[in-house]
Amino acid sequence: MDIESSTTLSPHVHQESTNPAPDMKHRGGWRAIKYIIANESFEKLASMSLIGNLSVYLTTKYNLGGVFLVNIINIWSGSCNFLSIPGAFVSDAYLGRFWTLLLGSISSFLGMGIIALTAALPRLRPEACKDPTNCSNPPERWQLAVLFAGLGLLAIGSGGIRPCNIAFGADQFDTDTKKGKSQLETFFNWWYFSFTVALVIALTGVVYIQTNISWVIGFVIPTACLALSVTTFLIGKHTYICAEPKGSVFADIVKVVAAACKKRKVKSGEGVTFYLGPSSDGSSSTLVQDRQRLRFVEKAAVITDPNELNEEGKAKNNWRLCSVEQVKNLKCVTGILPVWVTGIACFMLTDQQNIYGILQAIQMEKTFGHNFQVPAGWMNLISMITLAVWISLYECVILPIARQITGRKQRLNMKQRIQIGIVMGIACMLVAGFLEKARREAALKKGSFVSPVSIVMLLPQFMLAGLTEAFSAVALMEFLTVKMPEHMRAVAGAIFFLSSSIASYICTLLINVIDSVTRKEGRSWLGDKDLNKNRLEYYFFIIGGVQVLNLLYFRFFASRFVTEKNKDNRDF
Repeated sequence: MDIESSTTLSPHVHQESTNPAPDMKHRGGWRAIKYIIANESFEKLASMSLIGNLSVYLTTKYNLGGVFLVNIINIWSGSCNFLSIPGAFVSDAYLGRFWTLLLGSISSFLGMGIIALTAALPRLRPEACKDPTNCSNPPERWQLAVLFAGLGLLAIGSGGIRPCNIAFGADQFDTDTKKGKSQLETFFNWWYFSFTVALVIALTGVVYIQTNISWVIGFVIPTACLALSVTTFLIGKHTYICAEPKGSVFADIVKVVAAACKKRKVKSGEGVTFYLGPSSDGSSSTLVQDRQRLRFVEKAAVITDPNELNEEGKAKNNWRLCSVEQVKNLKCVTGILPVWVTGIACFMLTDQQNIYGILQAIQMEKTFGHNFQVPAGWMNLISMITLAVWISLYECVILPIARQITGRKQRLNMKQRIQIGIVMGIACMLVAGFLEKARREAALKKGSFVSPVSIVMLLPQFMLAGLTEAFSAVALMEFLTVKMPEHMRAVAGAIFFLSSSIASYICTLLINVIDSVTRKEGRSWLGDKDLNKNRLEYYFFIIGGVQVLNLLYFRFFASRFVTEKNKDNRDF
């Protein structure tokens, strides 16, 4: 059954097209995109230069370590991703994308400015420890409060920027035309290109300056980048097409659940009349119900009393009567949840690799040549390079060769890619665990804080982490995108970020439980600032066990929800 409701909203509605202003023909298109890409590039350069080296900064300048350090990074990272949900809600329902992006950029600028002040003013940090193995100079509470204020503003800024940046760029093109669709594809290519360039600059040049030259200069640079981000975004204001906020899908989902609960006693079946929505022809129709999931929520769209509609045929109370389209939106979201859970476990691996992998690098031999010190933060670049190299090889070499051999275009499907990514994650944790054991034993044998094992030995686990993301994360993002109707693409992005957020929070809980249990037994696995006194390899093996369970869960349950084509996401 295919139920088409005329209430479907276009994702790129040009509000001005209904009341065209004299200069509207000069707005949008590439004239506006250059400012949007500049804003995004400067913002990403700034944020990634902090994300890539935050573990090192807090370890070396705030004397933090152990579970407390990991808690800070996990909670902050999780909050940056989680706040994209309320950010998307505020943008869609109240402020619109322009104002949400602008306020998010200003918040990020203020937050980065505070972080730069912590590096510039020694009073805002504890005194440095001469012996990292026995440091007794923890930061005072007010010093941590200043640090948390900066990180909090950065998290709020991310919540406003992440759900809106690509969507606002897409708003500048009229996708109802062939030219507009072509321009939109080109915009995505340039957006990812600028994102990659900013990423490489941040994780090489800026991280090197922070680690080997000056933390003050290293944080002033991203602060200046955010100032340029806000400035260029404002300069281009007269070129933007700013669609008016039209309500949030997240709010509609809550309304559907509330309406269905209020009508829980309503009987469903043949002859039930559903509310099509305000943009229909004003008449209700009798819809034949199918056998799909969540039949209960269909009651939210059942008209039980003609008085539920006003004279114009619209619902008087949106919390009691919802449209068919709103119910469809809820079913689309619930339909992706089983596969979405798989993504949470995958992000548990990649997020922890970005924290504990860097802490491992800090306590390894980093000297190359006579005196060149490899920044620990550079290791994050390995995963991203691996991801980019694999995608290039797959698209440009492997697929053409396979096509020549088989005579047909055969790609790995989403199920295969997700499962391969999970297997790569299992291998990553096994390699990381055995390497950590070797690193720790070598450091204890030498009796030093820094292990004589070279940082090069970390390459395999970071490469495997990159392949995990290249297979699983990319396939999961593709699944969320194709499973959602076009007007819910931004929702798909927010849900994707939410999986990373929940992964960070789960890891925080897991680490604290492990620390509490092992501390009672006399020796904490993760509680000491010196990794040589911990048993980090056991934690890696536990995360590897989670990946094994995730593989079984996906293989025998969640994979049945993965379809290569979205054939039913319009069905009620």
